[in-house]
Amino acid sequence: MRYVGLTGGIGSGKSSVARLLAARGAIVIDSDVLAREVVEPGSPGLQAIQSAFGEGVLLSDGSLDRAALAAIVFSDPSRREKLNAIVHPLVARRAAELVANAAPDSVVVHDVPLLAETHASYPFDLVIVVDAEPEAQLDRFVRIRGMEESDAQARMAAQASREKRLAIADIVIVNNATLEELDRQIDLLWPRIAGLSDQEH
Repeated sequence: MRYVGLTGGIGSGKSSVARLLAARGAIVIDSDVLAREVVEPGSPGLQAIQSAFGEGVLLSDGSLDRAALAAIVFSDPSRREKLNAIVHPLVARRAAELVANAAPDSVVVHDVPLLAETHASYPFDLVIVVDAEPEAQLDRFVRIRGMEESDAQARMAAQASREKRLAIADIVIVNNATLEELDRQIDLLWPRIAGLSDQEH
């Protein structure tokens, strides 16, 4: 099994790269996606959150009211820790299930947004960093996500520097152009990502 770490700054196009890798057969483990999955209606995760934080964190359809929960936990570190203590083990268990059910020769891609920030020693065979010019990142946030330019710049400034991210990369995928160009890059890099090529660095 091949373990790949995937990271990149906000607006770099990391999600697009994850989708293109999944289309080639990679198993993508995205903690944000799993965090939503483990609190779906009827799940033990949602029941635990309801017990801990009350009925006010549910919408009328029985799903999680993320805004209400955010208002509770972001103003109170102890309650945020309580939420993390519920969600994080469930996410870790679900990620472990996905890996356990994967074929032995699978390429498992861990989408880790803050890989450069956490300095964690993940056992990755390869780290991919999706890189984009700051102008391209800013454009994606403002044009595609409708964010105010000042907010987007503040978010970008809060992340690890571009140099710090590039320093941990085995492979850099440059995403300044079109999705077609990105797809072509993945095509060329896939043998190396999948371990089918001897060239590791």
